[in-house]
Amino acid sequence: MDTEIRTVKANGITLAYRVWGPEEAPPVLLLHCRGADGTDWTPIAERLATGPVPHRVYAPDLRGHGASDWPGTEPGATADAYAYEAMRDDIRALLAALGIERADVVGHSLGGMVAYLLAQEAPEVVRRLVLEDVPAPIPFDPPRSPTERPAGEPPFDWAMIEASDAQADDPNPMWWDHMGRITMPTLVIAGGPTSGVPQEWVTVLAERIPGAHVVTVDAGHLVHEARPEEFLAVLEPFLKG
Repeated sequence: MDTEIRTVKANGITLAYRVWGPEEAPPVLLLHCRGADGTDWTPIAERLATGPVPHRVYAPDLRGHGASDWPGTEPGATADAYAYEAMRDDIRALLAALGIERADVVGHSLGGMVAYLLAQEAPEVVRRLVLEDVPAPIPFDPPRSPTERPAGEPPFDWAMIEASDAQADDPNPMWWDHMGRITMPTLVIAGGPTSGVPQEWVTVLAERIPGAHVVTVDAGHLVHEARPEEFLAVLEPFLKG
């Protein structure tokens, strides 16, 4: 199976991505969590690509992650280099560059926030939306302590961590206000009580999205990694709709 890293120019940067499955199959876009990259989805992507209803699966590295550009390292870069809206625009431009008019979009955590912003801004490109353990954009009060930087060089831009911490603490109110724009079928997968994400925030997000359906898989925050079979048992029937 061809899973080499490919690149494309999108929204003014280079985005890396991987592809699985037949070219003519329905497209699915998988968006990873903060600090990971597209390879995080490999077991899920392989199953979606070869299942009873094969899909053409795309898993990009978000900006500041993996083999995609790290614009926060450029001279004069500001926190806007990692605005969630910029990540959203990257993905919309990626779909356009690849000639994909409409796709199912699955996002985990940070990737889920990018996914719902895409669904708000460009609902015509999202056929079905899946949000894995994604909290509502509710301000932290008081703000959390800054994430402690680990030793060594991480495989992502640390400026992205700082920028995403700030946005999580004080999210743009428009993100919440525009949830009603998400009109496509939406599945919210909650990680249950062992997740570090407050589950009431996952529930209230689903309540804000018209017609969203919530399923809890008691696996913690990393649902698709910890319980891949249960994750797929929820995901695959939804994508068939």
